[in-house]
Order: sequence, then structure tokens, then C-alpha cells
Amino acid sequence: MKIDVISLENKKVSDIELNDAIFSVEVRKDILNRVVNWQLAKRQAGTHKVKRRGELRITKAKPFRQKGTGNARQGFKGATQMRGGATVHGPVYRSHAHDLTKKFRKLGLKTALSAKVAEGNLIIVDSATLSTPSTKGLKSILSNLGWKNALVIDGESVNDNFALASRNIHGLDVLPQIGANVYDILKHEKLVLTTEAVTTLEGRL
Repeated sequence: MKIDVISLENKKVSDIELNDAIFSVEVRKDILNRVVNWQLAKRQAGTHKVKRRGELRITKAKPFRQKGTGNARQGFKGATQMRGGATVHGPVYRSHAHDLTKKFRKLGLKTALSAKVAEGNLIIVDSATLSTPSTKGLKSILSNLGWKNALVIDGESVNDNFALASRNIHGLDVLPQIGANVYDILKHEKLVLTTEAVTTLEGRL
């Protein structure tokens, strides 16, 4: 599959042949859903915690005598139905991560890339570099290109000036190719790859 390569000045520079095994696979929502859930589960800290009955610093004595008070009988102030008592089945420290094979994760990334191609939202640029780290200048470039919500994926590293200029622009994220992931690709409307990113992603996948 051939696609145009443009510059940041929105002019066609050349074209590039994309690997159909990576950019033209069947778009399956179930695969994308599983990979996104895996990513978000790994991101959870799992540091929420409540006190169980054995962890309460509270007397083990009966709160009041068994009979004659008019209250329901109670044996322990830390029981769950008592004010200040323990929590039943509450969260504890744990990892939310679950396994997903490398083969499946690669398939998820291929599917996400193919989804952007199918939507017509994949853009290839010759490079993502700026001579100066100017946010105002980059905003002008994005306006000319019509990119309101975009993820830019570069090669092995991101141009420092481009990265600095993009930090305060809402809706624009920049990643090196090693950081390419399904969640960020699907979250943004436009996916912008440099020619170096295409080469490295095809070698990686």
C-alpha cells in the first residue's frame, strides 16, 4: 500500500510503501479492547487499602453488657456494623496486572495501526524536527496542517526542540517509536508517523 509523505509545511515530498502485514490487518474491536484493558490494568497503582478486623487498634471487650440496655447484643466494637468498625471485603494492596502474550500485544499494535489507516487518519511526515523550541511556531504549523488532536511517533528518539515546543499544546502528544502503544494511538484522532518511525515499527513488528 502506497501513501503520500508530507512535510510539516503540508507539501508532498514523496510516497512510501507500507507493509500490508502491519498496516492492513483486519480491524477487530475485541483485540483492541483486550490490549487497552491490559495497558490500563498495568497502570493502576493498587495502593488502595482499608483496615480489616485484625488491623484495628481497638479494645476486644464487649461494648456494653449483653442484656438490659435495650440495644442489640454486640460482642466487639470493631464489628463491621459498628461506628468505626472494620470494612468487609474492602480493597487491599494488590497488583491489577494480568498476562498478555507478546504475540497478542504485537497483533494489538498492528490492529491499531490498521484502524487508523482504515479511518484515513494515518499521516506520514518526512521528519518531525524544529530549528527552535517555539510553541507558538508549532501551533501555527499544526493549524496549517489541521491537526487538532494528534499523536506524533518519531524514530529512535524525539527531536528535542519539537518535544519542548509540544509540551504545552493540548491534544498533541509526542513519543519515540519504542513508546508506540494501542491506548495512545486510539485516544488521538490523528496518528502521525515519521518515515523513520515507519521503518523501525516495521522492523519491530
